[in-house]
Amino acid sequence: MSDRLNYMEINSKATNLLLGVKKQVGSVGEKLQALIELRVSQINGCVYCIDLHSNEARAAGETQQRLDCLPAWTECPFFNESEKAALAWAEAVTLLSDTGAPDNLYEELKIHFSDQQIVDLTIIVSLMNTFNRLAVGFRETPQSKD
Repeated sequence: MSDRLNYMEINSKATNLLLGVKKQVGSVGEKLQALIELRVSQINGCVYCIDLHSNEARAAGETQQRLDCLPAWTECPFFNESEKAALAWAEAVTLLSDTGAPDNLYEELKIHFSDQQIVDLTIIVSLMNTFNRLAVGFRETPQSKD
């Protein structure tokens, strides 16, 4: 962590409650959740969360090739239609002021996911945006594993 405040220590009650929310949104599966969290973190430029969620994705069985291609997922044949729908929704909700979460993306979600999964996906994206803003704002960085 940088010389900025340690938000996890200063308000551990609130940050632990936020972490607790993550345990309540498992309906989309560990692998897809990690992909969504990673993509949102890439968009927001959160180095701490990029490191964390790329490791989580690999632990969930994600391939390095798909992780490498994630920033260009729209051009890549490695992602199936349900993953593409979830990634498109994640980007739209992350960039809400630019996109307005368009109806066509929501309708595509409904083809691939249950109501519970759509809510969980949206919570995952929202929560990840919250954590990205905390980590970037307080300049949290990953520890080197070298």
